[in-house]
Amino acid sequence: MAPRSAALKVRRICIALNKPFGVLTQFSAAEGRATLADFVKVPDVYPAGRLDADSEGLVLLTNDGWLQHRLSDPRFEQTRTYWAQVEGALTEAALASLRRGVRIQGYMTKPCQVRGLEAEPKLWPRDPPVRFRKEIPTAWIELILTEGRNRQVRRMTAAVGLPTLRLVRVAHGPIRLGNLQPGEWREVSARELDV
Repeated sequence: MAPRSAALKVRRICIALNKPFGVLTQFSAAEGRATLADFVKVPDVYPAGRLDADSEGLVLLTNDGWLQHRLSDPRFEQTRTYWAQVEGALTEAALASLRRGVRIQGYMTKPCQVRGLEAEPKLWPRDPPVRFRKEIPTAWIELILTEGRNRQVRRMTAAVGLPTLRLVRVAHGPIRLGNLQPGEWREVSARELDV
């Protein structure tokens, strides 16, 4: 007779989902709001971290508690890469402040990697579209963080005078969003999960 633990062994699953704008990063019902359950029908997977309803892009889901902890706990310093459309003209001073860390909600953010993107990234249209004001320029920046506090990117860009209009997570560690369209998902390979 096989040991009981061997009979209960379940294959580890990790899913990369392109979370659409407006979707809550939870599976439980939410009074008429879209949730992950509307897109992922795989049983017993849970998000490894969160992404605000008004943010889009990569959310990882797994059935492995250790992997979920490893991907989401700030102590492991997993990088998260975001593209942010910001309102206002980019200045080197603002980018340098973001790189050093800024004071938001009584704490200093950790230093991070930030660069201006030369062109608007090729993304799907957002529904609803981002508001457009003809007299105020916008720019795109890439931020790579190792911490993920609530609404951190939005608060950081606002602190340097560049409010975020659109925010898309494009990578979590080595796992990239790739060509997934909003609501699409794929299973992450074991090779990608080298965490």
